[in-house]
Amino acid sequence: MPVPFESGRKIVIMPKQIPEETKQRAIRLVLDHLDEYPNLTTACETVSKRLGFGAESLRRWVRQAQIDAGERQGASTSESERVRRLERENRELREANAILRD
Repeated sequence: MPVPFESGRKIVIMPKQIPEETKQRAIRLVLDHLDEYPNLTTACETVSKRLGFGAESLRRWVRQAQIDAGERQGASTSESERVRRLERENRELREANAILRD
């Protein structure tokens, strides 16, 4: 269950952390039974209700698993991590250059 806490005037609901093992189990359930449903969204809605988390989260996890397996086009997890790392390095280098110029 999400944990509410006060941030200034608003009450913010923090999302719960779902263990990686649970995510992988949910992904396997959807992929193993995908042919029993008319589409991915319906399969994710059914499985997510049983496991108690959001259908959209599960759908994103399944799509990323399909991309990582080469079954769907898109940026793999390793490519996304590499881009993030390079962007962070680029930002740090720009900051260092700005400091050196001053």
